[in-house]
Amino acid sequence: MRLLITGICGFVGSALVRAIRESGLDWEIIGLDNFIRPGSEENRLALKHLGVKIFHGDIRCASDFESLPACDWLLDAAANPSVLAGVDGMTSSRQLVEHNLLGTVNLLETCKRWKAGFILLSSSRVYSIPSLAALPVEIHNSAFRPVLPLPSSLSSSAAQLSDFSFQLFSHSALSSQGISETFSTAAPVSLYGSTKLCSEALALEYGETFDLPVWINRCGVMAGGGQFGRADQGIFAFWIHSHRQRRALKYIGFDGMGHQVRDCLHPRDLVPLLVKQMAAVSHPTQPTSEPNDGSSRVFNVSGGAPSAMSLRQLTAWCDDRFGQHAVASQAEPRPFDLPWVVLDHAKATQVWGWQPSTPVQEVLEEIASHSDKRTDWLEISSSQ
Repeated sequence: MRLLITGICGFVGSALVRAIRESGLDWEIIGLDNFIRPGSEENRLALKHLGVKIFHGDIRCASDFESLPACDWLLDAAANPSVLAGVDGMTSSRQLVEHNLLGTVNLLETCKRWKAGFILLSSSRVYSIPSLAALPVEIHNSAFRPVLPLPSSLSSSAAQLSDFSFQLFSHSALSSQGISETFSTAAPVSLYGSTKLCSEALALEYGETFDLPVWINRCGVMAGGGQFGRADQGIFAFWIHSHRQRRALKYIGFDGMGHQVRDCLHPRDLVPLLVKQMAAVSHPTQPTSEPNDGSSRVFNVSGGAPSAMSLRQLTAWCDDRFGQHAVASQAEPRPFDLPWVVLDHAKATQVWGWQPSTPVQEVLEEIASHSDKRTDWLEISSSQ
């Protein structure tokens, strides 16, 4: 079986290759990367040693696929992964759309030509920002958590809410375990989130129209050693590296105390799921409540509630690991920030028998160990 991974020299792509090799899977892997991301060159030589043939190309350029050997599956790990992309002054909105949406068109056209399967690594940021912002939260153990059951005053007024907010109050869409796939994806979801959501829709349409196997995996925050350090992309790695180097850190938004929460997932935990998805080709046996439509191919893939952690809790972990380091406070939020985003992966567990296998403490320690060895990592992986 021959697999093409786009964005292969990024953190997720390179981590997947290592996990595939460690698992003993006899796959031929080829990769495509434009090396636009600072730090990606660091992974090129290591991947070559693992037997990966790497092509220098850009998914935005259709002709860059013409020289690639035909593959059985295409795994898309190439994207501008920042929720601030297109609005932060670092990239334009057009560049974001070209990377994350028009690039997907080129990938799908390539799959059509090869008759190959397609797996899209999508994002938790496809879920509606107003609905998540409206979620009532309380502070517990230095972290926000949703107030459940939802206050009756909110539930009784649900009928008066717009469609995207109404889904917030659906029992199946939200629980203490996180946000399910049925949660609202209505705009706004950020420019970044909308490009991923549109890519999902295109992938499903190409799959149905041209009889291609397609799977959509909505991933929580990816984290692990070697992740590039940017506050708007790899918050766990950025925070740990910055804390160790005694760089300025700041709790931004909400109460300015760092209570906002995200879950995390090590990319290697994706491999058992990818193996099952590639082997299934057609729809697996679905739960009886699962509709026979595109939604049956969409899954939350995350560390879930057991891996969820607030910035304040992460700071406490870093204080224990590296020594005390003060964190400043700013009440004014950044655009698109949310108090609590945790994905519920129950559907992936029910359908595929999949569970994340790397505990959050192991993920954090892996990042910290990498930081001990690479004190220059923030300089290497930052575009600043």
